[in-house]
Amino acid sequence: MKALFLLLSLALSSCNEKSALNEYLTERTPDHIPLPYMPELIPEGVLIHSGVLSPDLNEYYFTISDKSFRKFDVKRVRKENGRWSTSRKAFFNTTYNEHGTSFSPDGNHIYFSSTRPVGIEGVSKTWHIWRSEKIDGQWAEPEFVDIPDLRDKLVSHPSITKDGAMYFHAGSTDYSGLHIYYAKQENGEFTDAIKLPSQINFKNKQNTPYISPDESYLLFESTPDLYISYRDKNGRWSEAKPLNERINKHGKGNPHITRDNKYLFYVAGLEPNPDENWSVYWVSTQAVFGNYHQPSPDANQ
Repeated sequence: MKALFLLLSLALSSCNEKSALNEYLTERTPDHIPLPYMPELIPEGVLIHSGVLSPDLNEYYFTISDKSFRKFDVKRVRKENGRWSTSRKAFFNTTYNEHGTSFSPDGNHIYFSSTRPVGIEGVSKTWHIWRSEKIDGQWAEPEFVDIPDLRDKLVSHPSITKDGAMYFHAGSTDYSGLHIYYAKQENGEFTDAIKLPSQINFKNKQNTPYISPDESYLLFESTPDLYISYRDKNGRWSEAKPLNERINKHGKGNPHITRDNKYLFYVAGLEPNPDENWSVYWVSTQAVFGNYHQPSPDANQ
């Protein structure tokens, strides 16, 4: 009887350990082999384009679209009693298209791309960047982010440094000529954009950038692969190199590094139909950086 009781206790203990959730509210975390992140969030008949965790890991924003790419929506789940809540449309989601969500490193601003009307003469009817500030724990009404010299261009997928600079992609309103730019922030307003050099913009299409908070490296997509470039102390960018084959297999872009520097999130196709079924994947940053530039946990502080 004692032996049976012991076996039952061990079995229950093993089940509890297996079902215990980590701070990402998953049972497993990836190493060098990418894993899908919460594929159960993806509704039937849609594509998922990106997934971003808030800096405090308490919220997760993800973008979905119909398979014809006509309607994009951003949804959000949040931690409630140790579980993810039911997904709801993000507070900034409208009847227009939204995509490209990111947070400022301190978590006090959320940036996103939208096709909603800007209402300013000379600004094209296409994708532009918007942001909202958190005030007393609540998100304020989003405001248009004006990049003065790109008002007639498609401007999308912002990523913010701890000094307030913004990296993004921009191009013609027909989606041609997409390249990566950045703009500095002065007194809350952004300056004219500066196109990144040929070490990064080396082909006709570079997009969905992620800049590290300290501006030491840049991740981006150059279809169909993810690339990385490093910035030295003199501000020069290295020649961009593709990430490894495990990460780039069926890649769709939209990279994002978690605030604790532990994981890369990105989108890739799922077997057996990678062009029809997409998922957010995550993988250890050790698989991204190797021993070249492994960020320390406090690099974003």
